[in-house]
Amino acid sequence: MSTRIFLAILASALPALGQQPLSADLTIRAGQPGPQVNRQIFGQFAEHLGAGIYGGIWVGEDSKIPNTRGYRNDVLQALRDLKVPVIRWPGGCFADEYNWREGVGPRAKRPVKINTHWGGVTEPNSFGTHEFLNFAELVGAEPYISGNVGSAPPRELAEWVEYVTSPAGSLANERAANGRKDPWKLPYIGLGNELWGCGGNMRAEYAADVTRRYSTFIKVPAGVKILKSASGPSDEDYNWMEVMMRDAGRHFDAIGLHYYTITGTWAKKGSATVFDEAEYAKTLQATLRMDGIITRHAAIMDKYDPQKRVWLAVDEWGTWFDTEPGTNPGFLYQQSTLRDALVAALNINIFTKHADRIKMANIAQMINVLQAMILTKDDKMILTPTYHVFEMFKSYQDATALPLDIKSPWYNQDASTMPAVSASAVRGKDGRLHIGLVNVDPNHAVAIKADLLGATVASVTGRVLTAPAINSHNTFEQLTVVKPAAFTGASIESGALKAVLPPKSVVVLDLQ
Repeated sequence: MSTRIFLAILASALPALGQQPLSADLTIRAGQPGPQVNRQIFGQFAEHLGAGIYGGIWVGEDSKIPNTRGYRNDVLQALRDLKVPVIRWPGGCFADEYNWREGVGPRAKRPVKINTHWGGVTEPNSFGTHEFLNFAELVGAEPYISGNVGSAPPRELAEWVEYVTSPAGSLANERAANGRKDPWKLPYIGLGNELWGCGGNMRAEYAADVTRRYSTFIKVPAGVKILKSASGPSDEDYNWMEVMMRDAGRHFDAIGLHYYTITGTWAKKGSATVFDEAEYAKTLQATLRMDGIITRHAAIMDKYDPQKRVWLAVDEWGTWFDTEPGTNPGFLYQQSTLRDALVAALNINIFTKHADRIKMANIAQMINVLQAMILTKDDKMILTPTYHVFEMFKSYQDATALPLDIKSPWYNQDASTMPAVSASAVRGKDGRLHIGLVNVDPNHAVAIKADLLGATVASVTGRVLTAPAINSHNTFEQLTVVKPAAFTGASIESGALKAVLPPKSVVVLDLQ
């Protein structure tokens, strides 16, 4: 990070001359451990869309871009550093037109198709089942295959699962002939995608029957477990959740929920990088709706599943803005700014709050599409502000959620009003207390006082993510405009935590 950028960030983080920070009070009940925060809530989503796969993950063995068996080395390392727990593939809308058999066997003999959903470009099928599952292994992530329920018969999906998981038989022999003798582990299978829309435009009642049917034929070898995830609702479609849980809940182990943070309308969503404070505030207020949406869907699930056997999987979420000027509108390529980082951190705090029901989430998407972790251009790579948030929250993976109460000042801008501070707390697998804090107010610092009930701590360290402006972002020319820095604004005084959160910032603290 250059001295100029560092000084700009420092200046933006300080209250204006003579301006006192706002104040917030936090009570963390560290002696009352809650549910586990499954590492899978930090999951990713990789669809055959734009440069999400080709150029983002896969460049082929003959590429001049440094690669391992066709996978970009820089991307592999960045994802390993992130400890990505699970990757959903091949879609999305692409999944319900995908024939898995077209993506196995010698690449030169695979059929070239048209990607009718995303940009009308050719799909060479050179990244198929073997390439995806090997990629997940290289990253150290679990694979989550979204099966084709919209346009394929149950037999096709059943045979795909058998091809991947069976230790013996004709399909296992075919797999071995294609280069993989041992079966892969396939922990998660999706029973279609968005059956209410691009997955078939089904009514809820019909989708429930389809889900029951397809679930019946998903079988794995003895001693092998596979979690079947149903195609759940979008946004506030509570009727969809009601019907699916009532009519098919016994036939699946998880159900998806899709919610995108949209600032404008679907036709005019606004720019990812050119926006004023009113749009900034509107975006954050929109993402905070996730809390209420999850609460209502979870209540419906509780009615039919009080033991909470069924996971709620938010397997598509994130910001969705207009595509970058000059790019194919079907590729959904957008930049990622500090605003996106705050959106990501707010959602992580919400998922932690609902960790009793939310057991998986998959941000849309991993590379070069929508709210991406990584952007690539030829042999160059950007780590986005969203990537840095996920990296800062790595200590939350498989941690224990801790209940908390917060009294926050309000942030008001035009028609948008919300608490200035969002917080979550966990007891990590390392035994330490970790606290995630977000100050959405771009103009005021906030002084936090946190009582730590049931915990004795002696020291605190942490990191902060902020930037000179709400639309600051990393580019291929300036890679580190938005990057975490050591946070020295926290202390332990008389057993309580005190910290001053800079404006428009994400802070993750580690206490011991």
